[in-house]
Amino acid sequence: MKLPDYIVKLKPYVPGKPIEELEREYGISGSIKLASNENPIGPSPKALEAITGALKNLHRYPDGSSYYLRKRLAEKLKVSANRIVFGNGSDEIIELLVRTFLQEGDEVVMPEPSFLMYEIMVQAGGGRPVKVALKERVLDLEGMAECISSRTRMIFVNNPNNPTGTIVSRDDFEEFLQRVPPEVIVVLDEAYIDFVRDKTCPTGLDYLDGDKIVVTLRTFSKAYGLAGLRIGYGVMKESLTDPMHRVRQPFNTNLLAQVGALAALDDDAFLEKTVSTVHKGLDFLYREVEKLGLRCLPTQTNFFLIDLERDAKSVFEKMLRGGVIVRPMTEYGYPNHIRINVGLPEENQRFVDVLREAI
Repeated sequence: MKLPDYIVKLKPYVPGKPIEELEREYGISGSIKLASNENPIGPSPKALEAITGALKNLHRYPDGSSYYLRKRLAEKLKVSANRIVFGNGSDEIIELLVRTFLQEGDEVVMPEPSFLMYEIMVQAGGGRPVKVALKERVLDLEGMAECISSRTRMIFVNNPNNPTGTIVSRDDFEEFLQRVPPEVIVVLDEAYIDFVRDKTCPTGLDYLDGDKIVVTLRTFSKAYGLAGLRIGYGVMKESLTDPMHRVRQPFNTNLLAQVGALAALDDDAFLEKTVSTVHKGLDFLYREVEKLGLRCLPTQTNFFLIDLERDAKSVFEKMLRGGVIVRPMTEYGYPNHIRINVGLPEENQRFVDVLREAI
């Protein structure tokens, strides 16, 4: 079987290994995972309660329109329900955007390094990724605007950006938007928006009714602690939602994901506790890591980069044998950096202790 060249050349996304697999591989136990930007305090209790109550309905297909979740989310975001598309994680919204609006040979501008699924989805759809290097770890919006051509159909703006944790300001984003042609879709990926402390950070919802096409991506995986359920969403103009609903699978978000997300939306106490835990954890980790003589890169997310000034993979291996799982950033072009997400206070202290031994 002959495959298209753009499929053959795809570099697959390599997720962090589960704790269980790493413990088997290295013969360790009682490890902690700080490698995948997950919620440190677990899932929303209200979501767990709702999911438990819904287990008896697993023989039924889920609501293909996510009616109740769509209605509640629309109320919370103060947007029309017809402007929301749910997906199997926000990853699927990226895929739906590509499948719906991209034709083979079309170009998509994106930052590098950033979320690896942008390039993978675009290339899998026959599009051409146009990657623009970050400038001092921040998205180079000016450089991205300069790369717009007659073949450009979409632009990805990861804000805050993964893996660097940086944001672009509202002023810079609006100046950038002025240079984007009205037919080009700007995808503002806000997976970590709940953790942002910088008040200059823009939000895509503010541009929903503007003269440019801005799609906002968000997820229940991070702040709401539902990564294992895989549910995210996009908010956009209704002219985009109709064709995307034609393309998506009829039951693309499962019953438990819908029920859990609906309950989590009203768990304000859990969300506040999550954000507080992350911010306090970041402040603690910054201080302690800098005491070790290492440089922490400031973040607007629940994770941050640490410049080890040495090979990150060797430190990763040493820390793994000490029962702490972090993420080396070699594949993102930062061979001397590791990325960690905030854990519980005792996990953060253990990370510092094991890092001290590893270096």
